[in-house]
Amino acid sequence: MTDIMQIVKDRDPQENEFHQAVHEVTESIKPVMDANPEYRQQKILQRLVEPERVIIFRVPWMDDQGEVHVNRGFRVEMNSAIGPYKGGLRFHPSVNLSIMKFLAFEQVFKNALTTLPMGGGKGGSDFDPKGKSDTEVMRFCQGFMSELYRHIGPDTDVPAGDIGVGAREIGYLFGMYKKLTNEFTGVLTGKSLNWGGSLIRPEATGYGSVYFAAEMLQTRSQTLEGKTCLVSGSGNVAQYTTEKLIELGAKVVTLSDSSGSIFDDEGIDARKLEWIKQLKNVRRGRIQEYTDQYASAVYTPFDPNLDHNPLWDHNADCAFPSATQNEINATDAQNLINNGVYVVCEGANMPTTPKGVDVFLQNNLLYGPGKAANAGGVSVSGLEMSQNSMRLTWTRKEVDERLQIIMRRIHSTCLEASEQYGVGGNYVHGANIAGFVKVVESMLDQGLV
Repeated sequence: MTDIMQIVKDRDPQENEFHQAVHEVTESIKPVMDANPEYRQQKILQRLVEPERVIIFRVPWMDDQGEVHVNRGFRVEMNSAIGPYKGGLRFHPSVNLSIMKFLAFEQVFKNALTTLPMGGGKGGSDFDPKGKSDTEVMRFCQGFMSELYRHIGPDTDVPAGDIGVGAREIGYLFGMYKKLTNEFTGVLTGKSLNWGGSLIRPEATGYGSVYFAAEMLQTRSQTLEGKTCLVSGSGNVAQYTTEKLIELGAKVVTLSDSSGSIFDDEGIDARKLEWIKQLKNVRRGRIQEYTDQYASAVYTPFDPNLDHNPLWDHNADCAFPSATQNEINATDAQNLINNGVYVVCEGANMPTTPKGVDVFLQNNLLYGPGKAANAGGVSVSGLEMSQNSMRLTWTRKEVDERLQIIMRRIHSTCLEASEQYGVGGNYVHGANIAGFVKVVESMLDQGLV
């Protein structure tokens, strides 16, 4: 395993996020590699860490004042052993090749866990939709799709949304794809209901992470009812994580955005959550405004000089990191444990640093890693693909029931794999092993391609 990490670092020395993702998987699969010498003979790890295809392109666009801007677009098509590439598009200033490769690599194993026939990919741009008018976002999306359309299709690569890419952006992207190809196909997921979208898709990642946490708690004969929960973020995932927690009788006391976090000791109830949805989805305001509306809340601005995030330093039972990667470090992890948290369920992708993960595992928390716990989003994307292929629309109840079944299967698959390889109850190893074996066996079946 040391050899493969050295190869990855030598080949792409600047891609720290990608190194982190590869390291986590390779640490988990040591017993699998030892039990299957054919995997080493076939250089399976060397093949897995190298994307099948990487597309990088420029995106010129014009703002409302007539000024020209140039952003960079990406699509990393990582692995298609079990189905067409599937993974979101992220529009955020932090986007670079390392982050795209890390997300695509994670997506391969996450998609394998869903039991649906989907490979792994990821894409996006360093374009920032915040503060842009609808027409500016439309122009950018049309420019982005004028190149991306050459590389995607319903049986090739099916992008979805991610940070910075919601229903508005998906609509503009789809419209341009339809114009360029003269086809109305299920090439994107996360579409509006009027033209091929699926019920529960916006809610799926957040709902799914809560369903996964409920499954973990059930192993200790507990439920989420009455539990105090910390949630980070205030976007799509955080909103619907909060919504489902409230529905199941839990109390959510925190939310955040890139500027800071709020703590509401009285709890964020359904009425307050609706206000937050208006703030973030319609007015696109900052979470600090919550304290102007509700006197029970305290706002803490983000301080880059702190060695910890104050959001994770409150008494609680459960934590749902739902913002972005590496938002929980070792100090944060220890603070969570010191404050009574014994369930951590990741709605975001890789939100915990490796040292933070070590703290969780050493303390025997119920820890659901992102590639398992937040697989609900891509699962319902897969269900949307199925509905598009059949030209059908399932009811909200049907989709939600299928999502619950999928999350239950992912949970049991992780547990079974961890027990099979002598690390029972370790969801990190279980998720990595189960996803890895499925992808690798498919690759070997298809030959050296």
